[in-house]
Amino acid sequence: MYTLATAPLANTTLLANEVLASATEYTKYGWIGYIIIGGLAGWIASKFLGTDAQQGVLLNVVFGVVGGLLGGWLLSLLSIGGTGGLIFTFVTALIGAVILIWIWKLISKK
Repeated sequence: MYTLATAPLANTTLLANEVLASATEYTKYGWIGYIIIGGLAGWIASKFLGTDAQQGVLLNVVFGVVGGLLGGWLLSLLSIGGTGGLIFTFVTALIGAVILIWIWKLISKK
């Protein structure tokens, strides 16, 4: 089996689709639920870091959803994970969103 790092370019798209398909197989909340959870996490993270007035709703959702993916990946590196409940999913998205917004603030200052 290929990993994303060792897959030839032609197989990368197929592998990415397989990963996404298997990830969505185990989700409890569906895509709409994750957009809502991500939006809330992104909004709270932006309030915490003082960027809410600059971002708007769409960027809050983007930071929250992508932050959830980042948070899940970081927790998997630490061997922390599980089926996840609503609170675990929200906290994971919140942690990832805080990290992303913090990085965004560092980059946008320059």
